[in-house]
Amino acid sequence: MDTYLDITRDVYRQAALTPEVGLCCTTSPVWQLPGLQIPKRMLEMNYGCGSTVHPRDLINNPKVLYVGVGGGMELLQFAYFSRQPAGVLGVDVVDEMLQASRENMLEAEQSNSWFQSDFVELVKGDALHLPVAANSIDVAAQNCLFNIFKADDLKQALQETYRVLKPHGRLVLSDPVCETTMPASLQQDEKLRALCLSGALPLQQYLDVITSVGFGTVEVRAKRPYRILAPEHYATPELIYIESVEVCAIKDPMPHDGPCIFTGKTAIYFGSESYFDDQKGHLLYANQPLAVCDKTAAALANLDRKDIYISGSTYFYDGGGCC
Repeated sequence: MDTYLDITRDVYRQAALTPEVGLCCTTSPVWQLPGLQIPKRMLEMNYGCGSTVHPRDLINNPKVLYVGVGGGMELLQFAYFSRQPAGVLGVDVVDEMLQASRENMLEAEQSNSWFQSDFVELVKGDALHLPVAANSIDVAAQNCLFNIFKADDLKQALQETYRVLKPHGRLVLSDPVCETTMPASLQQDEKLRALCLSGALPLQQYLDVITSVGFGTVEVRAKRPYRILAPEHYATPELIYIESVEVCAIKDPMPHDGPCIFTGKTAIYFGSESYFDDQKGHLLYANQPLAVCDKTAAALANLDRKDIYISGSTYFYDGGGCC
């Protein structure tokens, strides 16, 4: 009997042989970069739910690992920043997807004067057993893959990525999340799981799994509407709203009081002094917004001061925070 991972491989084997626009996710490239031309077939095979390509992660010629190559669009976008032989390593378990991505890279080479196909190295392997040395990767990324895994496999995939990252390396993830309890009938539908629908976790549970493997800093960079599972189309008694989330998990040491998770909260001090010092390493200058992790936000709130405002989570964070 096929396992859920076998079914997933079959879905993406067919998607490699016959590109399906909108198979499970978006088909619009998030980054429109000067001099970057995305081949049509590569765009049609963009089986992701957001973007994992962020220029601020890609300084100093990083070694990039991308797991689950799809048509290769994000590999090409990563190569735009690295521009070095084997600067981007793509790993996939499906032979047909690897071959399709190789063909797309050759086409991209014809339409992008800066690009050489050897900038991207494509290797067979899977997320649970990465064919990559420990502490060798600066930036790892996956787009709409990890949500397919069930609990034990998800943890193993995260542990594997943690293993291959250098200290302070970054794992950039894009996955669906869902705050509504997914009916068992949908959770057990392996085709829906392969299509990035029924494996969506609540955001906090998703973040908890990430930090459980040792990531000391986590940034929630974006959260967007994604899909609706309606009763007239799916085996659910109520409408299910699914969002996509973009997260960066950093291999920082784990603080003694737990991980620093940024969900887009901001603290503003508006008292009579020029600044407020919480005696824990955080200076809040008068009327200067400071992005704070959820842990710091809770500690400031517990001070019960009347001159500090703390916003709710915006689920958007772009750096410059308290930690």
